[in-house]
Amino acid sequence: MRQDAAYIRWFADIGSEDIALVGGKNASIGEMYRELTPKGVKIPDGFAVTAEGYWHVLSSAGILDDLKETLRGLDRNNVTDLARRGRRARDLILSAGVPDDLWDEIRAAYDMLCDEYGPDADVAVRSSATAEDLPTASFAGQQETYLNIRGYQALREAYTRCLASLFTDRAIAYRVDNGFDHFKVALSVGVMKMVRSDLASSGVIFTLDTDTGFRDVVLITGSYGLGEMVVQGAVNPDEFYVFKPTFKKGYRAVIRKNLGEKRVKLVYAHGGEKEVTRRIDVPESDRRKFCITDDEILALAGYALTIEDHYSMKAGKPVPMDIEWAKDGETNELFVVQARPETVHSQKVRDVLETYVLDERGPVLAAGKSIGDKIAAGKARIITDVSRLPEFKPGEVLVSDTTTPDWEPVMKTAAAIVTNRGGRTSHAAIVSRELGIPAIVGTGDATEKIPTGREVTVSCAEGEEGFIYEGSLPYHVEEIRLSDLRRPKTEVMMNLGNPDMAFGLAMVPNDGIGLARMEFIISSYIKIHPMALLHPERIEDTAVREAIADFVYGYPDGEEYFVERLAEGVGTIAAAFYPNPVVVRTSDFKTNEYASLLGGAYFEPEEANPMLGFRGASRYYDERYREGFGLECRALKRVRDEMGLTNLIIMIPFCRRVEEAKRVIEELEKNGLRRGENGLQIYQMCEIPSNIVEIDAFSKYFDGFSIGSNDLTQLVLGIDRDSAVVGEAFDERDPAVKRMVAMAVEGCRRNGRHSGLCGEAPSTYPEFADFLVEQGIDSISVEPDALLKITLRVAEVEERLAKEKEAVPVPR
Repeated sequence: MRQDAAYIRWFADIGSEDIALVGGKNASIGEMYRELTPKGVKIPDGFAVTAEGYWHVLSSAGILDDLKETLRGLDRNNVTDLARRGRRARDLILSAGVPDDLWDEIRAAYDMLCDEYGPDADVAVRSSATAEDLPTASFAGQQETYLNIRGYQALREAYTRCLASLFTDRAIAYRVDNGFDHFKVALSVGVMKMVRSDLASSGVIFTLDTDTGFRDVVLITGSYGLGEMVVQGAVNPDEFYVFKPTFKKGYRAVIRKNLGEKRVKLVYAHGGEKEVTRRIDVPESDRRKFCITDDEILALAGYALTIEDHYSMKAGKPVPMDIEWAKDGETNELFVVQARPETVHSQKVRDVLETYVLDERGPVLAAGKSIGDKIAAGKARIITDVSRLPEFKPGEVLVSDTTTPDWEPVMKTAAAIVTNRGGRTSHAAIVSRELGIPAIVGTGDATEKIPTGREVTVSCAEGEEGFIYEGSLPYHVEEIRLSDLRRPKTEVMMNLGNPDMAFGLAMVPNDGIGLARMEFIISSYIKIHPMALLHPERIEDTAVREAIADFVYGYPDGEEYFVERLAEGVGTIAAAFYPNPVVVRTSDFKTNEYASLLGGAYFEPEEANPMLGFRGASRYYDERYREGFGLECRALKRVRDEMGLTNLIIMIPFCRRVEEAKRVIEELEKNGLRRGENGLQIYQMCEIPSNIVEIDAFSKYFDGFSIGSNDLTQLVLGIDRDSAVVGEAFDERDPAVKRMVAMAVEGCRRNGRHSGLCGEAPSTYPEFADFLVEQGIDSISVEPDALLKITLRVAEVEERLAKEKEAVPVPR
């Protein structure tokens, strides 16, 4: 039986209302244990030593006045002075000892935990400050956690060290920066059953995308061994995205998986009763596999949403969460070991859109994963360990192998941060987001490629990959107040191929994606010709076969590699803009472009004029590519049927003849994509004069048409736009082209079909957008950088047309 005690509270008896007693971390874990374990979220049992225990230690030893004197007159910006005072404060607490009455209660509670989990149970001992995990300050990593503690002596030492960690250099600096009184913050300590993740895996979950603040996904990161490797950024972890809206409807909505390097892991063993942890290398075979299964990804997503829903309901508003998870290698169970409110994106004002634009580019010194979307420049400073932090000067770019919480006093003064190791939930990434400065993590070799003292520009404004350029390059910031943006009746959509940019672009007011280019996903994420994956035996070059095998490693076969990678790329875009329509064009490579894919040369004919050759619809029912198109169809079907993203519309490019349209529709049906079934719409690219002349006949097979002004202009005028000789005559504004466009729009209206345009003409010539609105087109799709400009232009034209209509006298 759990007895009453002055300084002990079991998790089952505490909740979020007890922050002043047990601190934010313990209050949160108690709240979840009490409220969410009945709902299926697994939390290890344990107890909290209350903040009263901390004050009891200070008063019993009589050191409170000494602590106050130690911190009086502190210069937070003097790193050397901060380190000296912090060391003195910690020494005072470490030498204070634990009063007998307090220790008797801790020991009795530990005995009861051992009764539950077995003799000499391993426990995690976690610090929990009474001011942490507030909506505007995370306090993440400010105090210490000790793992794999067994036995009385180890527990007593870990408890004392936790109390002392209230005065780490980083914790002192953080309180000063956030306006907290050092002596109005106390420390509680949590003692919970240790999850044996050293034998399995662990990581961090955010219930939003940490780069963009996009709230419709759960981001799970994970690696092998203890979670400190992920939190500290010592490894590049696996990343998994689950789409909330369709997951909640019962779909297996894993929309994306990124394989991390996971080169090392942290494991533990016992040295007597002392904590022992050590890094060991992860075998190559394990590095090239994901650290958890799809079923485990979905289980963790379920935990995360249960937690988010609980805290959101209590707050009466959405509360994105930052959660730590661990898998027990002995029982294969998944546990949540910590949760706190996310404190960066949830606090941002959403009305103003800031866009950083790099005006020039220079030589690339290093590249990695971009954190945020800003740009900064400054002199690089390589810091190899904490002892060299005093060398860092405010405004420099911090370059290191990785960072830990001890580095935070100088990170706050950095223009940008660059690390060799780490992922999107690493310490460097989390702190840089909180500080609002750009960071690039996981570069691999930044400390070797970027010399100290070199002027560099750190750019996180170019998508998922961030670049460190040589020199201080010019850039500018564009600001738009979204509340001032009028939405026109004509749909203004985006052209997009890069899934890495989807979540960020989805924040800009839009009506969906008018053209998602499958070719970009195939060339950037798959890189292999689909027929080479289906028939590797036809490839004579051993080196090419080995390169393909290397890509496919970890997948059941080449077919699944292609289908899964393509489905993830398409699914990411469809999820970002859900429930708005996302029009995905099936592959439209020319034969020379297909041949440039790995293994492609063995499957493509040589053509004198690939632009007018074996491309688009003509490939899909031809024996030379039919099986490859089947893989494309399987990926699209997976996005719609398994991920639940029924906003996906399929678009067929370069369909020359009505008979060809019929054959492609039949091919789609053979692959399980039947027009009208589960709301499936199929569009056609309207880019050949025959598409317009025969639009009534084509309308029997397609639900909508998207005018490709680039190819249409070439074919109407008979001009190769890439020609150095006649290319200057290429102009979408030519009267013949505009007449064809007008005919297409009218033909769609006549047949009750959607009309759109997805070429570059409106972006290049804003007056062309005027013309389209005047013709009554349903949608205009442009490049992302032109979206807001065209939106404003379309709204103005609609307003002008409405006034002109009102001014026309009504006949009597």
